[in-house]
Amino acid sequence: MKITETVAGVVGPAIEALGYELYDVEFNKEYGSWELLITIDAPDPVTLDDCEKVSRAIEPLLDKADPIEQAYFLTVSSVGIDRPLKLGKDFDRNIGKSIDVKLFAPPKEKALGGKKNFVGKLLAHDGETFTIETEKGSFTLPKKAAAQLRPHIDF
Repeated sequence: MKITETVAGVVGPAIEALGYELYDVEFNKEYGSWELLITIDAPDPVTLDDCEKVSRAIEPLLDKADPIEQAYFLTVSSVGIDRPLKLGKDFDRNIGKSIDVKLFAPPKEKALGGKKNFVGKLLAHDGETFTIETEKGSFTLPKKAAAQLRPHIDF
């Protein structure tokens, strides 16, 4: 079992008991040190106090379970307003809204002009694909072709 799955099993119930959702667990080497990044979400915007509350609750659980051999830094963060579209509910939340699309490779649809990065309105999705409307028309693309999908934010 992967470290991230083990950690999710250890901390997930405690995070949910506090009224938050465990959104993601990442374990990465950053600048020569290991970081365990726990990302949380909630119906209301997540604050710094919420992150601190979760951190204090899960730290003893991680110490007791000791699922990671090497030293690491624990970071608890919110998903943020530019949360990536990964889960079905992320796509559902953004139906009818503009999203930023970054593809791994230029799409086969010639109307998109070979662009890997563009903005369009999310029309629909299923387990394998998403449909987006651009000024060039509507296109259905495989989710696995997308390097990143995020809500479009105008500043």
